[in-house]
Amino acid sequence: MEGKPIAINRHKEVPAIQTAGLNKIYPNGTHAVKDITLNVNRTDFVVIIGSSGAGKSSLLRCMNRLVRPTSGAMSLFGDDITQVTGGRLRQVRRKVGMIFQQFHLVRRLTVLENVLVGRLRFNRSPLRLSMSLMRSFTKAEKVVAFESLKQVGIADLAFQRADTLSGGQQQRVAIARALAQEPQVFLADEPIASLDPHSAETVMQTLQDIHETRGIPVLVNLHHIDFARRYGKRIVGMRKGALVLDTIPPNLDDDAIADVYGARIEEAYGKFDACA
Repeated sequence: MEGKPIAINRHKEVPAIQTAGLNKIYPNGTHAVKDITLNVNRTDFVVIIGSSGAGKSSLLRCMNRLVRPTSGAMSLFGDDITQVTGGRLRQVRRKVGMIFQQFHLVRRLTVLENVLVGRLRFNRSPLRLSMSLMRSFTKAEKVVAFESLKQVGIADLAFQRADTLSGGQQQRVAIARALAQEPQVFLADEPIASLDPHSAETVMQTLQDIHETRGIPVLVNLHHIDFARRYGKRIVGMRKGALVLDTIPPNLDDDAIADVYGARIEEAYGKFDACA
């Protein structure tokens, strides 16, 4: 289904991400995202809360076009990206850094090599891509990778194999890898769900530092209400695919949490895993 024309904000600064009546229906009939209209500004650090299956991950995957919306429209810094394909789609994904609950590292490679994978999107020619895959990265690419590792606080681990790191360290490698592609927006899908409390705190502080020092808008899916209140500048709640809350942390009271989670309120205070 074709996306309907989006009404682009024509003010001096357009939103980083803008959606209008966005829907995602999967082939099995699951209506994961229901008619969501949302503006994410350049200064936003947005935490998205909601129970499992609320549509949080599907919304982020639409935003970086890992999946195509079924209907509605979406723009990135004023450019309509709802139906883009091919080279234009690759350009969109390059602008949007994304990390997941699972780190998706190449375990046999070093930390630095994993981060350099984030530069592969810049190597359009078959020759450069081949050289990169053979670990023949340029000095400039390595500088970008090291700077990304410094930002997340693990530059000293650059030459260790990824499979020797703790869970929290691996997630910071994944963040550095996304940073190495020099994104304009940062999305994080349950980045602390498989971490212990200390590692979760470090990851959230890292995302906050990226937001503040690089001026990058950040959207994070979380279950943990305490972290949402402490790190979010803005809290968005989803329930059964729909947007049911858009507020600021001081207004995230027990009634608002109950409206988002309903009978699954225990998920708002989920326990951390024992993985460091």
